[in-house]
Amino acid sequence: MKATPLSLPEVLLIEPKVFGDARGFFYESFNCRAFAEAVGAAVDFVQDNHSKSARGVLRGLHYQLPPKAQGKLVRVVTGEVFDVAVDIRRDSPNFGRWAGAVLSADNRRQLWIPPGFAHGFLVISETAEFLYKTTDYWAPELERAIAWNDPELAIDWPLAGAPTLSAKDAVAPGLRTAGL
Repeated sequence: MKATPLSLPEVLLIEPKVFGDARGFFYESFNCRAFAEAVGAAVDFVQDNHSKSARGVLRGLHYQLPPKAQGKLVRVVTGEVFDVAVDIRRDSPNFGRWAGAVLSADNRRQLWIPPGFAHGFLVISETAEFLYKTTDYWAPELERAIAWNDPELAIDWPLAGAPTLSAKDAVAPGLRTAGL
């Protein structure tokens, strides 16, 4: 496994070692010991989530408030997405900055988004199935969102038109007024 920091050093692009031949491929999608070494700490995942979305669906930017802030290890098993993490730690020198990467079934990359970051993704293939592990359980009373198109964030989404959003994401506030 190769772990590379993105422009936000806490956000890591994880690239597993893939063994392939004429029969197909094999790779270890998660190894607790190797992951802890890559992120510099033991991480306990408590929940796995799986979503399927169509082209143009944008989910996010989501986060949970402490004490239930979630770290996420995300990957795509079918299709392709543009995945984004935003630093929402008010005391961070990188507050409001974002990092993004293309994750796909073909490249088998994963992204580690630690607690203190909002997360979102845009489906850029016909459909995409997205898996993610979380470090805390879903707590709807602590769940929040930030507007995907906040001009202060200026995320360079690879959009051809308007994205398809949930009702909640369509009315999400900007970074400065979000309930961080």
